Amino acid sequence: MNFYNEAKSLIKVNIREYGMYIALFVIMLTFSIMTDGLFMSSRNISNLLDATGYIAVLAVGMTLVIVIRHIDLSVGFAAGFLGAIAAIFLTQLGVPFYFTIPIILVLGIVVGLFNGFLVAQIGIPSFVASLAGMLIFRGALLNVTEKTGTIIIKDEHFNAIGNGFIPSIVKINGLNLLSLIFGLFIILLYIVMEVSKRRNKLKYNFEVTSKNIFTVKLVFVSAIIAYITWIIAGYNGFSWTVIIMLLVVVIYQILTSKTVLGRHIYAVGSNPEAAHLSGISVKKITYIVFGSMGMLSALSGILFTARLQSATTTAGTLFELDAIAAAYVGGVSAAGGVGKVTGSIIGAIVMASLSSGMNLLGVGISYQYMIRGAVLAAAVIFDVMTRKKRA
Repeated sequence: MNFYNEAKSLIKVNIREYGMYIALFVIMLTFSIMTDGLFMSSRNISNLLDATGYIAVLAVGMTLVIVIRHIDLSVGFAAGFLGAIAAIFLTQLGVPFYFTIPIILVLGIVVGLFNGFLVAQIGIPSFVASLAGMLIFRGALLNVTEKTGTIIIKDEHFNAIGNGFIPSIVKINGLNLLSLIFGLFIILLYIVMEVSKRRNKLKYNFEVTSKNIFTVKLVFVSAIIAYITWIIAGYNGFSWTVIIMLLVVVIYQILTSKTVLGRHIYAVGSNPEAAHLSGISVKKITYIVFGSMGMLSALSGILFTARLQSATTTAGTLFELDAIAAAYVGGVSAAGGVGKVTGSIIGAIVMASLSSGMNLLGVGISYQYMIRGAVLAAAVIFDVMTRKKRA
Protein backbone atom coordinates (compact mmCIF):
# COMPACT_ATOMS: atom_id res chain seq x y z
CA MET A 1 0.00 0.00 0.00
CA ASN A 2 1.50 3.35 -1.03
CA PHE A 3 1.71 6.39 1.24
CA TYR A 4 -1.37 8.17 -0.17
CA ASN A 5 -3.65 5.12 -0.02
CA GLU A 6 -2.51 4.24 3.51
CA ALA A 7 -3.10 7.81 4.71
CA LYS A 8 -6.55 7.84 3.10
CA SER A 9 -7.44 4.46 4.65
CA LEU A 10 -6.12 5.57 8.07
CA ILE A 11 -8.25 8.73 8.08
CA LYS A 12 -11.32 6.78 6.94
CA VAL A 13 -10.94 4.16 9.68
CA ASN A 14 -10.15 6.72 12.40
CA ILE A 15 -12.49 9.46 11.18
CA ARG A 16 -14.03 9.82 14.66
CA GLU A 17 -10.65 10.63 16.17
CA TYR A 18 -9.20 12.74 13.35
CA GLY A 19 -12.44 14.55 12.48
CA MET A 20 -12.23 16.91 15.46
CA TYR A 21 -8.63 17.85 14.66
CA ILE A 22 -9.62 18.62 11.08
CA ALA A 23 -12.60 20.65 12.36
CA LEU A 24 -10.36 22.64 14.74
CA PHE A 25 -7.88 23.35 11.94
CA VAL A 26 -10.67 24.54 9.61
CA ILE A 27 -12.22 26.73 12.34
CA MET A 28 -8.90 28.37 13.21
CA LEU A 29 -7.96 28.91 9.56
CA THR A 30 -11.38 30.38 8.73
CA PHE A 31 -11.42 32.80 11.66
CA SER A 32 -7.79 33.76 11.06
CA ILE A 33 -8.64 34.76 7.47
CA MET A 34 -11.89 36.53 8.42
CA THR A 35 -10.20 38.55 11.20
CA ASP A 36 -7.05 39.35 9.18
CA GLY A 37 -4.88 37.26 11.49
CA LEU A 38 -6.23 38.73 14.74
CA PHE A 39 -7.68 35.37 15.80
CA MET A 40 -4.20 33.76 15.78
CA SER A 41 -2.53 36.63 17.60
CA SER A 42 -0.52 35.83 20.74
CA ARG A 43 -2.91 37.70 23.01
CA ASN A 44 -6.06 36.06 21.62
CA ILE A 45 -4.68 32.49 21.64
CA SER A 46 -3.42 32.97 25.21
CA ASN A 47 -6.80 34.34 26.35
CA LEU A 48 -8.64 31.58 24.48
CA LEU A 49 -6.68 28.82 26.23
CA ASP A 50 -7.07 30.51 29.63
CA ALA A 51 -10.83 30.79 29.11
CA THR A 52 -10.93 27.11 28.11
CA GLY A 53 -9.13 25.85 31.22
CA TYR A 54 -11.94 25.39 33.73
CA ILE A 55 -14.28 23.85 31.13
CA ALA A 56 -11.55 21.58 29.74
CA VAL A 57 -10.86 20.19 33.21
CA LEU A 58 -14.56 19.40 33.63
CA ALA A 59 -14.68 17.88 30.13
CA VAL A 60 -11.94 15.39 31.04
CA GLY A 61 -13.95 14.08 33.98
CA MET A 62 -17.21 14.18 32.02
CA THR A 63 -15.64 12.06 29.28
CA LEU A 64 -15.06 9.20 31.72
CA VAL A 65 -18.55 9.58 33.17
CA ILE A 66 -20.10 9.31 29.69
CA VAL A 67 -17.75 6.44 28.79
CA ILE A 68 -19.32 4.36 31.60
CA ARG A 69 -22.79 5.32 30.28
CA HIS A 70 -23.70 7.92 32.89
CA ILE A 71 -24.05 11.70 33.09
CA ASP A 72 -23.34 14.28 35.78
CA LEU A 73 -25.39 17.48 35.68
CA SER A 74 -24.23 18.65 39.11
CA VAL A 75 -20.66 19.55 38.13
CA GLY A 76 -21.38 23.16 37.17
CA PHE A 77 -22.89 24.39 40.41
CA ALA A 78 -20.66 22.00 42.39
CA ALA A 79 -17.70 23.89 40.87
CA GLY A 80 -19.34 27.23 41.67
CA PHE A 81 -20.15 26.19 45.26
CA LEU A 82 -16.70 24.74 45.97
CA GLY A 83 -15.11 27.85 44.47
CA ALA A 84 -17.20 29.93 46.88
CA ILE A 85 -16.10 27.75 49.80
CA ALA A 86 -12.49 28.34 48.73
CA ALA A 87 -13.18 32.08 48.74
CA ILE A 88 -14.68 31.88 52.25
CA PHE A 89 -11.66 29.90 53.50
CA LEU A 90 -9.27 32.51 52.09
CA THR A 91 -11.12 35.67 53.09
CA GLN A 92 -13.28 34.97 56.14
CA LEU A 93 -11.42 32.10 57.81
CA GLY A 94 -7.90 33.19 56.90
CA VAL A 95 -6.78 29.73 55.73
CA PRO A 96 -3.59 29.88 53.60
CA PHE A 97 -4.04 29.05 49.92
CA TYR A 98 -1.73 25.99 50.14
CA PHE A 99 -4.13 24.44 52.67
CA THR A 100 -7.30 25.71 51.00
CA ILE A 101 -6.66 24.06 47.62
CA PRO A 102 -6.16 20.46 48.89
CA ILE A 103 -9.12 20.82 51.27
CA ILE A 104 -11.39 21.91 48.41
CA LEU A 105 -10.15 19.06 46.21
CA VAL A 106 -10.91 16.54 48.99
CA LEU A 107 -14.39 18.07 49.41
CA GLY A 108 -14.85 17.62 45.66
CA ILE A 109 -13.98 13.93 45.94
CA VAL A 110 -16.53 13.56 48.76
CA VAL A 111 -19.19 15.22 46.60
CA GLY A 112 -18.36 12.91 43.70
CA LEU A 113 -18.43 9.81 45.89
CA PHE A 114 -21.87 10.81 47.17
CA ASN A 115 -23.14 10.96 43.58
CA GLY A 116 -21.48 7.61 42.97
CA PHE A 117 -23.23 6.19 46.03
CA LEU A 118 -26.64 7.30 44.75
CA VAL A 119 -25.97 5.77 41.34
CA ALA A 120 -24.02 2.60 42.19
CA GLN A 121 -25.44 1.66 45.57
CA ILE A 122 -28.99 3.03 45.60
CA GLY A 123 -29.56 2.53 41.89
CA ILE A 124 -30.87 6.01 41.10
CA PRO A 125 -30.39 6.93 37.41
CA SER A 126 -27.39 9.26 37.10
CA PHE A 127 -29.48 11.89 35.31
CA VAL A 128 -31.88 12.16 38.27
CA ALA A 129 -29.21 11.87 40.96
CA SER A 130 -27.02 14.56 39.39
CA LEU A 131 -30.02 16.79 38.64
CA ALA A 132 -30.84 16.68 42.36
CA GLY A 133 -27.20 17.52 43.09
CA MET A 134 -27.33 20.44 40.67
CA LEU A 135 -30.33 21.94 42.49
CA ILE A 136 -28.74 21.31 45.90
CA PHE A 137 -25.44 22.99 44.97
CA ARG A 138 -27.20 25.86 43.26
CA GLY A 139 -29.09 26.51 46.49
CA ALA A 140 -25.94 26.04 48.57
CA LEU A 141 -24.06 28.54 46.40
CA LEU A 142 -26.81 31.13 46.84
CA ASN A 143 -26.87 30.42 50.57
CA VAL A 144 -23.16 31.06 51.17
CA THR A 145 -23.06 34.17 48.96
CA GLU A 146 -26.44 35.78 49.77
CA LYS A 147 -25.06 37.96 52.58
CA THR A 148 -22.10 39.41 50.69
CA GLY A 149 -23.17 38.78 47.08
CA THR A 150 -19.70 38.69 45.58
CA ILE A 151 -16.76 37.54 47.70
CA ILE A 152 -13.63 39.39 46.61
CA ILE A 153 -10.37 37.44 46.94
CA LYS A 154 -7.17 39.38 47.50
CA ASP A 155 -4.78 36.44 47.94
CA GLU A 156 -2.19 37.01 45.18
CA HIS A 157 -0.95 33.42 45.18
CA PHE A 158 -4.46 32.00 44.73
CA ASN A 159 -5.41 34.55 42.07
CA ALA A 160 -2.21 33.75 40.15
CA ILE A 161 -3.62 30.28 39.44
CA GLY A 162 -6.22 31.87 37.16
CA ASN A 163 -4.32 34.95 35.97
CA GLY A 164 -0.61 34.34 36.45
CA PHE A 165 2.04 33.07 34.03
CA ILE A 166 5.13 30.96 34.50
CA PRO A 167 8.22 33.16 34.98
CA SER A 168 10.14 34.07 31.85
CA ILE A 169 13.68 33.84 33.35
CA VAL A 170 14.91 35.65 30.26
CA LYS A 171 13.42 36.70 26.91
CA ILE A 172 14.99 35.87 23.57
CA ASN A 173 13.79 38.15 20.77
CA GLY A 174 10.70 38.88 22.86
CA LEU A 175 9.97 35.18 23.45
CA ASN A 176 9.52 33.68 26.94
CA LEU A 177 12.45 31.23 27.32
CA LEU A 178 10.85 29.03 29.99
CA SER A 179 7.70 28.68 27.88
CA LEU A 180 9.82 27.62 24.90
CA ILE A 181 11.53 25.00 27.07
CA PHE A 182 8.16 23.79 28.35
CA GLY A 183 6.85 23.53 24.79
CA LEU A 184 9.91 21.47 23.85
CA PHE A 185 9.25 19.21 26.84
CA ILE A 186 5.66 18.67 25.67
CA ILE A 187 6.90 17.71 22.18
CA LEU A 188 9.44 15.25 23.60
CA LEU A 189 6.85 13.76 25.95
CA TYR A 190 4.43 13.31 23.04
CA ILE A 191 7.08 11.61 20.89
CA VAL A 192 8.16 9.28 23.72
CA MET A 193 4.55 8.26 24.46
CA GLU A 194 3.76 7.61 20.79
CA VAL A 195 6.94 5.59 20.21
CA SER A 196 6.27 3.58 23.38
CA LYS A 197 2.70 2.87 22.26
CA ARG A 198 3.91 1.74 18.83
CA ARG A 199 6.54 -0.56 20.35
CA ASN A 200 3.98 -2.18 22.63
CA LYS A 201 1.68 -2.86 19.68
CA LEU A 202 4.53 -4.39 17.69
CA LYS A 203 5.52 -6.47 20.70
CA TYR A 204 2.11 -8.14 20.76
CA ASN A 205 1.84 -8.32 16.96
CA PHE A 206 -0.90 -5.69 16.68
CA GLU A 207 -1.36 -3.84 13.41
CA VAL A 208 0.44 -0.48 13.23
CA THR A 209 0.87 2.22 10.62
CA SER A 210 3.94 2.26 8.38
CA LYS A 211 7.06 4.11 9.50
CA ASN A 212 6.44 6.84 6.91
CA ILE A 213 2.89 7.57 8.14
CA PHE A 214 4.03 7.36 11.76
CA THR A 215 6.88 9.82 11.12
CA VAL A 216 4.60 12.26 9.29
CA LYS A 217 2.16 12.14 12.22
CA LEU A 218 4.92 12.87 14.74
CA VAL A 219 6.31 15.74 12.67
CA PHE A 220 2.86 17.25 12.00
CA VAL A 221 1.70 17.20 15.63
CA SER A 222 5.10 18.39 16.89
CA ALA A 223 5.00 21.28 14.42
CA ILE A 224 1.55 22.33 15.66
CA ILE A 225 2.70 22.22 19.31
CA ALA A 226 5.84 24.19 18.39
CA TYR A 227 3.80 26.83 16.52
CA ILE A 228 1.33 27.30 19.41
CA THR A 229 4.26 27.46 21.86
CA TRP A 230 5.91 30.14 19.72
CA ILE A 231 2.67 32.16 19.62
CA ILE A 232 2.13 31.92 23.39
CA ALA A 233 5.80 32.62 24.19
CA GLY A 234 5.46 35.86 22.22
CA TYR A 235 2.88 37.17 24.71
CA ASN A 236 3.28 36.34 28.42
CA GLY A 237 4.12 32.66 28.01
CA PHE A 238 2.17 29.71 29.35
CA SER A 239 -0.30 30.57 32.09
CA TRP A 240 -0.66 28.47 35.24
CA THR A 241 -4.18 27.62 34.06
CA VAL A 242 -2.82 26.04 30.86
CA ILE A 243 -0.08 24.22 32.82
CA ILE A 244 -2.70 22.73 35.18
CA MET A 245 -4.94 21.80 32.24
CA LEU A 246 -2.06 20.02 30.47
CA LEU A 247 -1.07 18.18 33.66
CA VAL A 248 -4.64 16.93 34.06
CA VAL A 249 -4.65 15.72 30.44
CA VAL A 250 -1.32 13.91 30.77
CA ILE A 251 -2.26 12.24 34.07
CA TYR A 252 -5.66 11.10 32.82
CA GLN A 253 -4.27 10.03 29.44
CA ILE A 254 -1.76 7.78 31.20
CA LEU A 255 -4.44 6.58 33.64
CA THR A 256 -6.89 5.61 30.90
CA SER A 257 -4.44 4.16 28.39
CA LYS A 258 -1.62 2.64 30.45
CA THR A 259 -3.27 1.20 33.57
CA VAL A 260 -5.54 -1.69 34.51
CA LEU A 261 -8.02 0.80 35.97
CA GLY A 262 -8.28 2.53 32.60
CA ARG A 263 -9.00 -0.74 30.82
CA HIS A 264 -11.64 -1.58 33.41
CA ILE A 265 -13.34 1.80 32.88
CA TYR A 266 -13.65 1.19 29.14
CA ALA A 267 -14.70 -2.42 29.71
CA VAL A 268 -17.56 -1.26 31.96
CA GLY A 269 -18.57 1.34 29.38
CA SER A 270 -18.51 -1.14 26.51
CA ASN A 271 -20.57 -3.80 28.26
CA PRO A 272 -21.32 -3.54 32.02
CA GLU A 273 -22.81 -7.05 32.21
CA ALA A 274 -19.82 -8.68 30.51
CA ALA A 275 -17.43 -6.65 32.67
CA HIS A 276 -19.23 -7.83 35.82
CA LEU A 277 -19.10 -11.47 34.69
CA SER A 278 -15.36 -11.14 34.00
CA GLY A 279 -14.74 -10.10 37.62
CA ILE A 280 -14.69 -6.30 37.30
CA SER A 281 -16.56 -4.48 40.07
CA VAL A 282 -18.90 -2.15 38.19
CA LYS A 283 -19.85 -0.41 41.45
CA LYS A 284 -16.20 0.27 42.30
CA ILE A 285 -15.54 1.75 38.86
CA THR A 286 -18.66 3.92 39.20
CA TYR A 287 -17.44 5.23 42.57
CA ILE A 288 -13.97 5.96 41.17
CA VAL A 289 -15.25 7.77 38.07
CA PHE A 290 -17.74 9.92 39.99
CA GLY A 291 -15.14 10.62 42.71
CA SER A 292 -12.74 11.73 39.99
CA MET A 293 -15.47 13.92 38.48
CA GLY A 294 -16.05 15.56 41.86
CA MET A 295 -12.35 16.32 42.29
CA LEU A 296 -12.16 17.86 38.82
CA SER A 297 -15.29 19.90 39.59
CA ALA A 298 -13.47 21.30 42.61
CA LEU A 299 -10.40 22.06 40.48
CA SER A 300 -12.60 23.75 37.88
CA GLY A 301 -14.18 25.85 40.63
CA ILE A 302 -10.73 26.87 41.88
CA LEU A 303 -9.59 27.87 38.36
CA PHE A 304 -12.76 29.87 37.67
CA THR A 305 -12.77 31.60 41.06
CA ALA A 306 -9.08 32.46 40.75
CA ARG A 307 -9.64 33.79 37.22
CA LEU A 308 -12.42 36.13 38.42
CA GLN A 309 -10.56 36.81 41.70
CA SER A 310 -13.94 36.43 43.35
CA ALA A 311 -16.84 34.07 44.01
CA THR A 312 -20.22 35.09 42.58
CA THR A 313 -23.81 33.92 42.94
CA THR A 314 -23.92 32.81 39.28
CA ALA A 315 -20.63 30.88 39.22
CA GLY A 316 -20.98 27.49 37.55
CA THR A 317 -24.01 28.37 35.42
CA LEU A 318 -24.08 26.13 32.31
CA PHE A 319 -20.61 24.73 33.04
CA GLU A 320 -22.01 21.19 32.92
CA LEU A 321 -23.53 21.73 29.48
CA ASP A 322 -20.29 23.21 28.13
CA ALA A 323 -18.38 20.21 29.51
CA ILE A 324 -20.84 17.72 28.00
CA ALA A 325 -20.70 19.55 24.67
CA ALA A 326 -16.88 19.50 24.71
CA ALA A 327 -16.86 15.77 25.46
CA TYR A 328 -19.25 14.94 22.61
CA VAL A 329 -17.52 17.23 20.12
CA GLY A 330 -14.26 15.59 21.22
CA GLY A 331 -15.46 12.17 20.10
CA VAL A 332 -17.01 10.49 23.14
CA SER A 333 -19.82 8.13 22.20
CA ALA A 334 -23.33 8.42 23.60
CA ALA A 335 -23.43 4.59 23.62
CA GLY A 336 -20.51 4.43 26.07
CA GLY A 337 -17.14 2.71 25.91
CA VAL A 338 -15.61 5.17 23.42
CA GLY A 339 -13.85 8.47 24.06
CA LYS A 340 -10.42 9.91 24.89
CA VAL A 341 -9.48 12.63 27.35
CA THR A 342 -7.28 14.23 24.67
CA GLY A 343 -10.37 14.42 22.48
CA SER A 344 -12.34 16.20 25.20
CA ILE A 345 -9.65 18.88 25.43
CA ILE A 346 -9.78 19.39 21.65
CA GLY A 347 -13.58 19.54 21.91
CA ALA A 348 -13.32 22.24 24.58
CA ILE A 349 -10.89 24.23 22.42
CA VAL A 350 -13.21 23.84 19.40
CA MET A 351 -16.15 25.30 21.34
CA ALA A 352 -13.99 28.08 22.83
CA SER A 353 -12.57 28.88 19.37
CA LEU A 354 -16.08 29.24 17.98
CA SER A 355 -17.01 31.68 20.75
CA SER A 356 -13.75 33.64 20.45
CA GLY A 357 -13.94 33.89 16.66
CA MET A 358 -17.57 34.94 16.64
CA ASN A 359 -16.87 37.56 19.33
CA LEU A 360 -14.06 39.01 17.21
CA LEU A 361 -16.42 39.15 14.22
CA GLY A 362 -19.13 40.82 16.30
CA VAL A 363 -21.67 38.00 15.88
CA GLY A 364 -24.71 38.46 18.14
CA ILE A 365 -24.98 36.28 21.24
CA SER A 366 -28.27 34.78 20.00
CA TYR A 367 -26.59 33.53 16.81
CA GLN A 368 -23.61 32.29 18.81
CA TYR A 369 -25.83 29.99 20.88
CA MET A 370 -27.56 28.67 17.76
CA ILE A 371 -24.26 27.99 15.97
CA ARG A 372 -22.75 26.23 19.00
CA GLY A 373 -25.90 24.15 19.32
CA ALA A 374 -25.70 23.20 15.66
CA VAL A 375 -22.06 22.13 16.08
CA LEU A 376 -23.01 19.92 19.04
CA ALA A 377 -25.88 18.36 17.10
CA ALA A 378 -23.56 17.74 14.14
CA ALA A 379 -21.04 16.00 16.44
CA VAL A 380 -23.68 13.65 17.85
CA ILE A 381 -25.13 12.96 14.38
CA PHE A 382 -21.61 12.15 13.18
CA ASP A 383 -21.19 9.74 16.11
CA VAL A 384 -24.48 7.97 15.32
CA MET A 385 -23.72 7.72 11.60
CA THR A 386 -20.22 6.26 12.14
CA ARG A 387 -21.61 3.66 14.56
CA LYS A 388 -24.28 2.64 12.04
CA LYS A 389 -21.65 2.20 9.32
CA ARG A 390 -19.60 -0.06 11.58
CA ALA A 391 -22.63 -2.09 12.68
